[in-house]
Amino acid sequence: MAQKEDLGELDAKAREGETVVRGGTGGKSLDAQERLAEGRSRGGQTRKEQIGSEGYQEMGRKGGLSTTDKSGGERAAEEGIPIDESKYKNT
Repeated sequence: MAQKEDLGELDAKAREGETVVRGGTGGKSLDAQERLAEGRSRGGQTRKEQIGSEGYQEMGRKGGLSTTDKSGGERAAEEGIPIDESKYKNT
């Protein structure tokens, strides 16, 4: 019974706008947050399978360099940081 009470508590927090499931940001209920988190995880896995592990890491490197006014590619070029896009394999 304690588990149902815990789930109810988490659902109430989610309905108040609090993120209670990692990756569930934006969900308006506990169930919605769980579904969002699952979909986001599955999407990342799919992308990793499509472009390969090395390509996925390279894409993350490039994305991590982006700012509000410059893309990761622009910033990498300016700062002389090599991004090897040949690692992105197409399947």
